[in-house]
Amino acid sequence: MSELIAEIIKAYRQKTYRIRPSSRVRNREEAVQFVNERGFISFWPIKDIPIPSLWVAAAGDRPVADDHDDVGHITWGWKDDLLGQHKWFYGRVLALKNSMISLDHLPYFYALSPNYGDPENDYLEDYRKGVLSMEARQVYETLLKEGPIDSISLRKKSHLGSADSNSRFNKALEVLQTSFRIAPSGISDSGSWHYAFMYDLFHNQYPEAVEKSRLITEASARKTILETYFKSVGACTRRDLLKIFRWQPSDLDQSLHSLAGSGFIQEDVTIPGEKYPFYIVQDLIPPAMQ
Repeated sequence: MSELIAEIIKAYRQKTYRIRPSSRVRNREEAVQFVNERGFISFWPIKDIPIPSLWVAAAGDRPVADDHDDVGHITWGWKDDLLGQHKWFYGRVLALKNSMISLDHLPYFYALSPNYGDPENDYLEDYRKGVLSMEARQVYETLLKEGPIDSISLRKKSHLGSADSNSRFNKALEVLQTSFRIAPSGISDSGSWHYAFMYDLFHNQYPEAVEKSRLITEASARKTILETYFKSVGACTRRDLLKIFRWQPSDLDQSLHSLAGSGFIQEDVTIPGEKYPFYIVQDLIPPAMQ
């Protein structure tokens, strides 16, 4: 029976990941539709973590190609063209990887962020607590002052232009994106490569998400996000969830317990060849195993 479960999960993901050639994503409009359908996805596949990705939906279930001329890399153009168009949120979020989040789901993620309703001042509290680094504060305050700006200029104006500041600047961008304080908002032809992200403050780009989040409790946000994720992947481990969402273990366990109690998922399902027990959507389990 356990082998059957593994086959059921595989078949389920064939559909939700759009792996079959007949269901592939073929243009920007279908890419937006796919994100809206799934709620959130990764841009590229994330190693050892189950999650739908735009690459697989467009190019099939194969490794990301090194060849820049590979037809699968059309997804790069879709992503660039839609930055700043408010069709989705794009940023380094899920498992600290580049991700797309639908506008309908964005308020739930924002409700779990460390922003409390005054984004132009909330960051200072995190800085005082030692949660936000000096570099992240400098980058954020530069955007507060300058407005949307390309990453080359942002780095210089944040006083992080020296060679030894590269990793600290990139870390600041990562922290500010994962906390939904900044967001990529376009592409600039700045720099020697004539390609650089534009960045802006999250609340300037997505004010509706900020407003809608005020009515969402943290428990409700986690429930919605987890249900959406399970509907995409069918099954996963606790370890997968901790890597993707990086929530406090106690918060995750409480949410999982609630979903299991409602009958949405089943806990502690063993799959041959897998090291950790799985949580599986109840509807995918054959009646004989329930």
